[in-house]
Amino acid sequence: MLGRVALGDRLALRALYDQVVPKLFGLALRITRRRDWAEDVVQESFVSIWHHAADYRPQVAAPMTWMTTIVRNRALDCLRRAHTARLASAASLEDTPEADLADEHDGPAELAQASEQARALNRCLQRLDGPQREAVVLAYLQDLSHAELAARLRVPLGTIKSWIRRGLEKLRACLEATP
Repeated sequence: MLGRVALGDRLALRALYDQVVPKLFGLALRITRRRDWAEDVVQESFVSIWHHAADYRPQVAAPMTWMTTIVRNRALDCLRRAHTARLASAASLEDTPEADLADEHDGPAELAQASEQARALNRCLQRLDGPQREAVVLAYLQDLSHAELAARLRVPLGTIKSWIRRGLEKLRACLEATP
C-alpha cells in the first residue's frame, strides 16, 4: 500500500490511515501523554508519510516499523518543543533586570534593598519545581489569569491552582528563611 501512496494515490493513503491510525495514535499518546499532542503528532506523521513514501525501503524495515519510527520521532520532537517552550517562559524572569522591579524614583538605599529582594525572590523561585515556578512566574509577573495559564500550559485549571498555591507556600517559606 505504501507503494501506491508513493505514487500519489490519495485513496491508498486514506485506506492506510484507516488501517493503522489506532495503533499509531496509541503510540503517540503513550509517548506524549496528551491527547491533543498525540493527535498533532499523528497528523504530522501522516503528512511525512505522504511526502516520503517513495523513500520507504522494504528491505530495511516492515511498513509498520517504518511508520511507527516516524510517529515515535515526531512524538519525541513534540516533547522537546514543549520542554523548550516551558524553559523559555520560566527563563523570562531571569531576563528581567532587577532594577525593573524597583520604583524609578527610589534613592540608592531603596534601590539596593529592592535589588537584594529581587535576588532573594529569584533564588527562591529557582528552588521551586519547574511547573510551579512557571505557573507562579506567568501568573504574577506576566499577569495571566488561572484560566489563561490552564489554556496556555494545557493542564486542568485545578492543577494550575494547586501549582500556584504550593509554589506560593514554598516561596513564602523560602523568603522568610532568607536573612
